[in-house]
Amino acid sequence: MIKIKLSDLLGKHKMTQKTLSNMTNIRPATISKMYYEEVKRIDIKQLNSICKAFDCEISELLEYIPDDDNNKNV
Repeated sequence: MIKIKLSDLLGKHKMTQKTLSNMTNIRPATISKMYYEEVKRIDIKQLNSICKAFDCEISELLEYIPDDDNNKNV
């Protein structure tokens, strides 16, 4: 599974979702879905904008966590 670490970045930078939305021109609802890890897809331009806003690498925003072998969807 892919973990979206947006909440960690917002906390680290003491930034609100609204401020990030204004900086990146990403809809507040989309930022919220990313924050709560409810988003199904993320546009590359959005990832670029978020990394630019935080001056971070993609690995600071996204993390791959191997799926539990017992819960694989085949």
